[in-house]
Amino acid sequence: MRLIRYLFLVLLAICLVVVATANLGPVSVTLLPNDLATYSGFQVTAEVPLYVVGFGGMLLGLLVGFFWEWLRESKHRSVASRQRREAARMQRELDRLKADKRRNDGHDEVLALIEQNGSAR
Repeated sequence: MRLIRYLFLVLLAICLVVVATANLGPVSVTLLPNDLATYSGFQVTAEVPLYVVGFGGMLLGLLVGFFWEWLRESKHRSVASRQRREAARMQRELDRLKADKRRNDGHDEVLALIEQNGSAR
């Protein structure tokens, strides 16, 4: 299975290199449309190879997708965190009850409660 994964990655890398070398021509990338740029007085233009635009778009799409998924799963993470805290609290309570039972082993629980209430007076 590892061999298949490495073979796939090598083929993907070869395809990306072929696409990049086929699209070396420069293109002009502008930040804002012309009408908005003249209105705002802010215009940024860059000359970059076409493959940079394509790969940059894919990378930006991946980052936006990862961020969107992280936001979407935040409620699941908060529920899991709350359940972990509750499980830890229940485990502590169980350990305390087991320790109490070991201390009172051989004694009747009702008598132990009566003795506790009698000694508390």
